[in-house]
Amino acid sequence: MTSNAVPDIVVGRLPIYLRVLNHLIAEGRQITSSQELGDRLGISSAQIRKDLSHFGEFGKQGTGYNVAYLRDQLTEILNVDREWRMVLIGAGDLGHALVHYHRFAEHGFQIAAVFDNDADKIGHKLGEYDVHSIDDLENLVRLHQVEMAIIAVPVAAARDVATRLINLGIKAILCYAPVTLTVPLGVQVQYIDPVAQLQHMAYYQTVEAR
Repeated sequence: MTSNAVPDIVVGRLPIYLRVLNHLIAEGRQITSSQELGDRLGISSAQIRKDLSHFGEFGKQGTGYNVAYLRDQLTEILNVDREWRMVLIGAGDLGHALVHYHRFAEHGFQIAAVFDNDADKIGHKLGEYDVHSIDDLENLVRLHQVEMAIIAVPVAAARDVATRLINLGIKAILCYAPVTLTVPLGVQVQYIDPVAQLQHMAYYQTVEAR
């Protein structure tokens, strides 16, 4: 089955499976089962087997999965067996936190450059990075052969920044701005909005009393 036929919700679960497999490897485990994976993740074993079946057969009935082999296969399927270079747009408080988030680099996602439009930030250091003017975005994206971007700017600027990135050929954007971007077919956008997630959880705090 081609990757285009795999439901996006299934692709979204693969990194969760990969994370648990890495934990098992760190524990020295060699074999696991869909039941164990499901117990650790709160997902049914049948769902895990169905998800993995989109990409091939990775285990044997009665034997389970070889942890290292399944980890390597999911790494390849997710295209994270290589380094991805990305830019960070926004050098504010959130940008400061993101450049110090070590798990990006640990998993092959390297920040190549940081940008802002604030004259008080441009030319100064943010962690190990020089903060560049947003006016230099086009030149540095091409220079560093960037393929991904993180948007950490206010809502008012997010759409314009996204348009510039897309015009440069960026097809993967992680957006922290609380806004929905309209993007062409083939461009992947993932949103991280802590307030929306808190609002989601707040609903359930009083749901039993309704």
